[in-house]
Amino acid sequence: MGIQTPQVHLSWQVHSDQRNQSQATYHILVSDSEVELLKNIGNIWDSDVVKSDQSIQIEYAGLPLDSEKKYFWKVKITNQVGKETDWSELASWQMGLLSTKDWGNAKWISYSNLPDSMRIVPGVHSLSGDQLGGKAIGRSIVPLFRKEFSVGKNIKKATLYISGLGHYEATLNGQKVGESFLAPGWTDYDKVNLYNTYDVSAQLKKGNNAIGVIVGNGFYNIKRERYRKLVIAYGYPKMICKLKIEYSDGTAACIVSGTDWKCTPSPIVFSSIYGGEDYDATLEQKGWDLPDFEDSTWQPALPAASASAQLSADTDYPLTVREVIQVKKTEQTEPGKYLYDFGQNCSGIIELKISGKKGSVVKLIPGELITKDKKINQVASGSPYYFTYTLKGDGIEVWRPRFTYYGFRYLAVEGATPTSAKTDTSLCQIIDLKLLHTSNSAPKIGEFSCSNQLFNQSYQLINWAIRSNLQSVATDCPHREKLGWLEQTYLMGPSMFYNYDLHPLYNKIVRDMIDSQLSNGLVPDIAPEFVPFEGGFRDSPEWGSAAIILPWMLWQWHGDSSIVKEAMPMMKRYVDYLGTKADDHIVSHGLGDWFDYGPKTPGEAQLTPKSLTATAIYYYDIVLLSKMMELTSNTEDARKMKALAGEVKLAFNRKFFNNQTKVYSTGSQTAMSMPLCVGLVEEQDRTKVLQNLEDSIRIQGKPLTAGDIGFHFLVEALTNGGKSELLFEMNNRDDVPGYGFQLKKGATALTESWPALEEVSNNHLMLGHIMEWFYNGLGGIKQQQNSVAYKELFISPAIVGDITQTKTSFVSPYGTIKSEWSREGKKLSMYVEVPFNTSATISFPTLDRNSIIENGNPIDNQKDIQYLSADNGKSLYRVGSGCYNFILKMD
Repeated sequence: MGIQTPQVHLSWQVHSDQRNQSQATYHILVSDSEVELLKNIGNIWDSDVVKSDQSIQIEYAGLPLDSEKKYFWKVKITNQVGKETDWSELASWQMGLLSTKDWGNAKWISYSNLPDSMRIVPGVHSLSGDQLGGKAIGRSIVPLFRKEFSVGKNIKKATLYISGLGHYEATLNGQKVGESFLAPGWTDYDKVNLYNTYDVSAQLKKGNNAIGVIVGNGFYNIKRERYRKLVIAYGYPKMICKLKIEYSDGTAACIVSGTDWKCTPSPIVFSSIYGGEDYDATLEQKGWDLPDFEDSTWQPALPAASASAQLSADTDYPLTVREVIQVKKTEQTEPGKYLYDFGQNCSGIIELKISGKKGSVVKLIPGELITKDKKINQVASGSPYYFTYTLKGDGIEVWRPRFTYYGFRYLAVEGATPTSAKTDTSLCQIIDLKLLHTSNSAPKIGEFSCSNQLFNQSYQLINWAIRSNLQSVATDCPHREKLGWLEQTYLMGPSMFYNYDLHPLYNKIVRDMIDSQLSNGLVPDIAPEFVPFEGGFRDSPEWGSAAIILPWMLWQWHGDSSIVKEAMPMMKRYVDYLGTKADDHIVSHGLGDWFDYGPKTPGEAQLTPKSLTATAIYYYDIVLLSKMMELTSNTEDARKMKALAGEVKLAFNRKFFNNQTKVYSTGSQTAMSMPLCVGLVEEQDRTKVLQNLEDSIRIQGKPLTAGDIGFHFLVEALTNGGKSELLFEMNNRDDVPGYGFQLKKGATALTESWPALEEVSNNHLMLGHIMEWFYNGLGGIKQQQNSVAYKELFISPAIVGDITQTKTSFVSPYGTIKSEWSREGKKLSMYVEVPFNTSATISFPTLDRNSIIENGNPIDNQKDIQYLSADNGKSLYRVGSGCYNFILKMD
């Protein structure tokens, strides 16, 4: 619901029990009537039969699409021999509000308005904020809004369009609308405000109805109280909504926000995205969001300043409660103080079930670590952060925070005791306490497991960090920062894309970067840029280059060229900007290989010159931009970019490459792997450079020393270079800093540093790049070099170490891809599943073709499997769609 663009794209997947199936034609029907479409009438668009094998990203080409309207569609295809399918089941989409006028008379409303003189935009990076004088002090009201209305006819459909800044929760007749948490997503609020769309037909009734909305601060308003990464004030909380009710008789009515609504302060007396939340249940007004509530003491809503920003649909998957985690252990640490251990470090909030005397206050302090004396350790996660709950005292009470979250495993509780303790009955009694893991609800589309338990645990370690940091942006940690640091979006991109459907989130991130780009072309290290940081923390090429790499990734993984076109002006300007910073094509500024593991405390690069990583990524930007220019038919610009890339490559190798030793710069893991991956190594030198990389790693004892930037490229270089055995040896251990080391120290989510230092984050997205290898190395699921959206697969599992079994699957835009294998001695069994309308090249680790059996028959006797060639000790075969079972004897 809430499609914002008239350039709708349609995709479908086909399932068949037969092999070698592909699409030859398609026929799409689109209608604004479900009844008409069931009669095979496409009154909005009838594509007729189109000769094409394209089954993803088909651009709608029918009549103009109307705001708010629902459209139904279906498709049928013929296969490669002309056999026609039945029509698909009906699918639908609903358009959002495409222009400002579609909001009708809906107005932004608030409880109070922040004077323009008190605005703080952009934000200030400061814990004290002393330089702000009287700004951002005092608590802003978290308001309740309500409106009653009457429905006198039979309802056909009701749709709610709503935004609340920073975040809102809406109810209809006392029931929450949707399952979203921290809606809408956060943006640069001076440029774009997101709204959400809900089908609320089932929540309305004939007669009197009531809509209620509570609006919190989020990133829209961060005050100088408790922990804060930044102080910012776009304004006080405000909201806008439009409820459209369509009746069975064909008429419609709209309920819109305005000064005829009532408002009052809510029981949330403090709320900060960085500092926590306080709730005073004695201030609750029972039934406030139900019809016939007495609201005479409430004040009329004030008109809020009309936002100059564009109201745009929030098309990402919403943040929701993804998992409920029960307490694993509870212990008393001091009289009246208890420590709860949930056993898992993750992003989330708590849910408290409690009873006690009216006015009693319970304080709950979350933390990802505890000290030796079992106190909460917030040193590296942002302190102080806590919740308080004031009881109303009328029996069992249940509460959860609404407008904040944190990363934690432990929870210290003061002022209450578990009912099981039976010690101090004068304290409030905690009946239940849960950790509610909250994150982006992007569907899980990948699975991995193998016989190596350390790798399975490493997978979960990384996956918890991914889950915890997939929010409305891709954060680096769910507590101290909560900001959209950009480098990890592409460095961890493949690892995350194999696991989750992140197409909507990454579209948003690209648009966040477009909105954050400065007039000089700089794309800052974070987007949205709520606060301008200093030096490399604002301008580091390895971070800003997400502006180029993400559109390319979306094209490669999803076949989405529309985001490439949308981002093209930003990409051109950013490459031009880097050019202005270059000296003889060498770019030298930034943070470099952040948190590489060397003799000093982790931070800015230690082992690799910053100029090497900055220039390498600059070169990569130019190469990718030239390809996207060709994709969008900008041939002359592409030619210029290719020429520039050639000049940068010459300058890079002249400065960093020793032609006698075949070593780049310091010879670090990053210095050697990054040029291999981005194409800076001349073809005649690639074998020797790769061998030097492997030799240096083995000589040093196979440690993990590459950092945030370099480790992604190290994994890629060794995987693509056929060195998966080395990757296995480097990571199948717990005696040196790395994944096993972190697990051995008790980590349950990936940490910011290889040695899992307590003084830095212990739930961090970066450095999880081995996840990519689990899928494309051990599982061997890749796509061919010129393939898009996994149309042409390359299946080449790495049979390494003592691993005897691996199962890997991934849902591509065309369907599910599976690669599974097991071995007993030299006998290897492989199962491969290839989606309809795709093909795969499978690499078998033997040159003895006679030993390869498929479904009980010699492979060369199978007419639907084609032998291609022998390559580097392996036999290559081509297969079409379908399921394949192979048994062979490895060389």
